[in-house]
Amino acid sequence: MNAVALELPGLDRIRARFVDMLDERQSTIAQHALNAWDGETVEQINGNLEAAKGILHQIAGTAGTVGFQDLGQSAHECEVEIINHLEGPYADLAICPGEIIWRIDSFVAACAQIKE
Repeated sequence: MNAVALELPGLDRIRARFVDMLDERQSTIAQHALNAWDGETVEQINGNLEAAKGILHQIAGTAGTVGFQDLGQSAHECEVEIINHLEGPYADLAICPGEIIWRIDSFVAACAQIKE
């Protein structure tokens, strides 16, 4: 975060709200990932991945602004991994790539570090 952003009025409140919401958001993302991993149909798998992608997109767009650039980058990497799968040649198969689960696990670990 740059020095000007640190001086913006109300940024502390926005940052605190972001951190407060992060626990629920990361849990929801993790649950969608587990549901996708355990899914038996293309619709279950891809629907859960789409839902996780939407939340990750929100986090990626906000995290850097409130001073969590690394978390924003991690969210973005998860989002890109999901997009690559959903737009890739295996999107019509009932599979959830392990790489997505690994990236989301890394993202959840990054969230835990912020809350410490």
